[in-house]
Amino acid sequence: MPMIRPTDTDFRVCQISFEQLLEIQLEAQERGWATRWSSVGALRGQVKEDAVVLQSLMREEREGAVRSYRCLALFSTADGDPSGGVATIDVDPSRFASLKRLDKDPSVSQTFAQLFALACGGISMISKA
Repeated sequence: MPMIRPTDTDFRVCQISFEQLLEIQLEAQERGWATRWSSVGALRGQVKEDAVVLQSLMREEREGAVRSYRCLALFSTADGDPSGGVATIDVDPSRFASLKRLDKDPSVSQTFAQLFALACGGISMISKA
């Protein structure tokens, strides 16, 4: 799976609703894609019913066409932990293309990419020395 860089035309950061995340989950289940929650119940158990931010991470290509986009999902956790969560989920290319972008400027794309990299690595509140 090739990585998607912030300068690629299919780099995208989108805010979606919880309902849209459920639809993406159901599509991934129907297609038998491995990168998803094990079930809608598992998703509901981990993700708070609130807005979710998606960032494209990789593209899966088959026979010269994109089969799916692997995206990072940044969300508030259902257990109320203020640190939130990051997980991956595969998204159908037609749905991916229909999502409203938050990153229309190259500098905004770079900033979002950096924020997601920090979130994946773990962000901690620190005391200043």
